[in-house]
Amino acid sequence: MSLIYALTGWGLAIIWLSRILDAAFGMRKVPDITRPEWNRTPVKPSGDPRVSIIVPARNEEADIGQALKSLLALDYSNFEIVAVDDRSTDATSAIMDRVAASNDDGGRLKVVHVRELPPNWLGKTHAMWRAVSLASGEWLLFTDADVIFKPDALRRAVTYAESESADHVVLFPRMVMKHVGERMMIAFFQTLFMFGHRPWKVSDPKTKDHMGVGAFNLIRRSCYNAVGTYERLRMEVLDDMKLGKVVKEAGFAQRNVFGEDLISIRWAAGAMGVVDNLTKNFFAVLSYRWPLALISCAGLLLFNLVPFLGLAFAPGTSRFGFVVAVLSMFAIYVGMSRKSDIPARYFILHPVSTILFVYAMLRSMFLTLGRGGVIWRGTFYPIAALRRGLV
Repeated sequence: MSLIYALTGWGLAIIWLSRILDAAFGMRKVPDITRPEWNRTPVKPSGDPRVSIIVPARNEEADIGQALKSLLALDYSNFEIVAVDDRSTDATSAIMDRVAASNDDGGRLKVVHVRELPPNWLGKTHAMWRAVSLASGEWLLFTDADVIFKPDALRRAVTYAESESADHVVLFPRMVMKHVGERMMIAFFQTLFMFGHRPWKVSDPKTKDHMGVGAFNLIRRSCYNAVGTYERLRMEVLDDMKLGKVVKEAGFAQRNVFGEDLISIRWAAGAMGVVDNLTKNFFAVLSYRWPLALISCAGLLLFNLVPFLGLAFAPGTSRFGFVVAVLSMFAIYVGMSRKSDIPARYFILHPVSTILFVYAMLRSMFLTLGRGGVIWRGTFYPIAALRRGLV
C-alpha cells in the first residue's frame, strides 16, 4: 500500500512540478503593455489605423452605460463603436440609445437593435457578425458589455499589435472581486487555465496553444475575414476561445498580453455566481460529450484533491511526493498573486474550489442533457444544433 501511495504521490509531483517550472520561465515571455515603451501611438505614414469596437449586449442594464462611457473616453485618435442590442427585455436598449444621443462627438457610437434572431445562430455571435457588417475599421475589437476600459487601453494595444505585426491580440482583464467565494473560485479557474493552456506558447507557430478572451479580442479585419468571420462560429458558446483557435490554426500571428487594470470586469458575484457562469460553458468545453465530462471530473479530483488527501493520510516517506505536488500548486498561487488581486493564501481553499468546480461540471452536463440544450440569456439552443456547430 505504501508503494501505491508513493507512486501516486510522485506521479502527481512530476506533473505539477513540470507545469510550474514551465510557467516560471514561460510567463516571462508574455509582454505587459503597461510598460513605458508601449505608451505611444502607432507609427504609420497614413496615421493611426481605424479600429471598430464591437459591443454585443443583451439584458445588461446594470453595466452597459458605464462600459460605453469608458469606451467613449478612450484616448485613441481613430475609432468607432458599434454596439448591438440583442433583443434585450430590460432597459439595455434605452440606455444605449441615451448614451448615443448624449454623445456629441460626431456619431462615434452607433447603436444597432436586433429584434429577431435568425435560425442557426447564437444571439451573441449573430450580434457581433451583424456589427462587423456595419463597421469600417481596419482592426476589429470584440469586447463585452460589462468591461471597463482605461483611456490608454486601446492605444497601447494597437501600438503593440502594429509594432509586433500581430494579427490577433488578446489582453487579459483585471478581475474585480468583492467576496471570498469569488476570489477562491477565480483563483482555481486561473490555476486550471494555467494547467490546460500555456499563454507563453501562444506566439509559437509550432504549437497548438491558442487564446481568446471575450473582454478583449483585437483582430485585423483581413484575418477575421480569412478565418470565416463569426459566421463560421455561429453556434459556438465558447466563441472567444474558438476565434483564437481558428486564427492560430490558419497560421496567423497571435499574441496575448498582460495589462494590469487597462481593462477590468466583474465576472461573477460570489462562489455560486461563478458556478452559474460555468454551467453554460463547461459542457461546451467538453464538446457536449458526457463520457468526456465524467473523465474530466475524475481528472480534476485526481490532480487537485488527491495531493491534499495524500498529504494528510499517506504513511511515512510515501507522503513526500504529495508534499512536492502541493508545494508546486502553492507556487502557482504565489505567481498568480503577482498578476491579480488574489493573495497566495487562497491556496488553502483549493480543495473546496475543486469540489465546487466538479459540481459545476456535473451540473452543466445534467442540465444540458436534461433540457436537451442550453439556455443562454433567455434563449434556448438545442444540443443537436450546438454539436453541429462545433469548431
